[in-house]
Amino acid sequence: MSLNATIDDIYRNQSRRVLATLIRLLGDFDRAEEALHDAFMAAAQQWTPETIPANPYAWLVSTGRFRAIDHIRRRARFDTSRADIADRLYPEGEIMEIAENEEIEDDMLRLVFTCCHPLIPAEAQMAMALREVCGLTTEEIAHAFLVPAPTVAQRIVRAKNRIRAAHIPYEVPARAELPERLAQVLHVIYLVFNEGYSASSGAAIVRADIAAEAIRLGRLLLTLLPDPEAAGLLAIMLLQDSRRSARTSASGDLVLLAEQDRTLWDTVKIDEGLALAAEAMAAESVGNYALQAAIAAEHARAATPEETNWRQIVTLYDLLLLAHPSPVIELNRAVAVSMCQGPAAGLDIVDSLLGEERMARYHLAHAARADFLRQLGRTEEARQSYETALSLCRQAPEQAFLRNRLAELVSKPRP
Repeated sequence: MSLNATIDDIYRNQSRRVLATLIRLLGDFDRAEEALHDAFMAAAQQWTPETIPANPYAWLVSTGRFRAIDHIRRRARFDTSRADIADRLYPEGEIMEIAENEEIEDDMLRLVFTCCHPLIPAEAQMAMALREVCGLTTEEIAHAFLVPAPTVAQRIVRAKNRIRAAHIPYEVPARAELPERLAQVLHVIYLVFNEGYSASSGAAIVRADIAAEAIRLGRLLLTLLPDPEAAGLLAIMLLQDSRRSARTSASGDLVLLAEQDRTLWDTVKIDEGLALAAEAMAAESVGNYALQAAIAAEHARAATPEETNWRQIVTLYDLLLLAHPSPVIELNRAVAVSMCQGPAAGLDIVDSLLGEERMARYHLAHAARADFLRQLGRTEEARQSYETALSLCRQAPEQAFLRNRLAELVSKPRP
């Protein structure tokens, strides 16, 4: 692997962790992001294939902090108010080193809790988390939330300003405060996992590093606060991630659930996920993540597609919609209904959903409609829906899948 490829790989797998630690050390999001870029620029200039550090994370954190302090000290020559900041972050004579074996396991969780602080509006919390924890661009976040990119950019700027103005602490709250903060943090970790499990854009379906980080955060949170919903979320992530190796072909093409080689599923993750799902469903109060975990468990238990208990899945979706109405959940329910009652029943549900502006811009809704129409033999309508889905999709493997579906329809005569 070339030096540039190695640095790119380190950036992909470790940059968010480096950023999280720099935010803790420097106390400012923008300053930490600048330090992160400076550190990787220094790596590109100074490293050779023979001198790549044994612990790149430690080197990057140390270099990034050095660069940030240097910038502050140079600016302090013209602005004495900055001198105090520099002295606080880097007292004279301090040896700025990160031990080779130092692990700061909580920095990412601190970052999530900071993004989810109650003083930050909910929609800004989501945008901040995807930007800072996942490293998504504003355009990618806008596509994920089906909102304009300038709106996302404004939310992120306002959230950072709120953190700075309100002196929001960069920390995991005290144990007594965890329960009231739990729901939002679980939601953010779930969003992070979904971006890793099914990337909103790009050349790959899965971003394994992001999915793994979400699972690690889920484990850490469950350790800090044993809670049925935290157990349910971890169960969902493990059960879905267990299928990772089967979700794409050797050439990177998307493989649908019904066509996956189930011998490739990770049975260790399935066993752990099933146990956690059962624990979450046995709680006195069953929440959204417990129900979603129960749905994932039904898929995991089925040795073949034909053994899937679709009626039970529809029942679980019914309960989930009562507790947490959502058009995306209703779309997933439509697929389960079609497996029980046929494609016409699923089509009726999707057609009603497409009346909502948000769903009309959601490529998976149009893809589902196209598939139901294809099964019903309504070829021209299916072609139109596949084309709409393709125009809205930004993920390369999904785009290839939709093009293949369209190609399969070409040979069929138009009515």
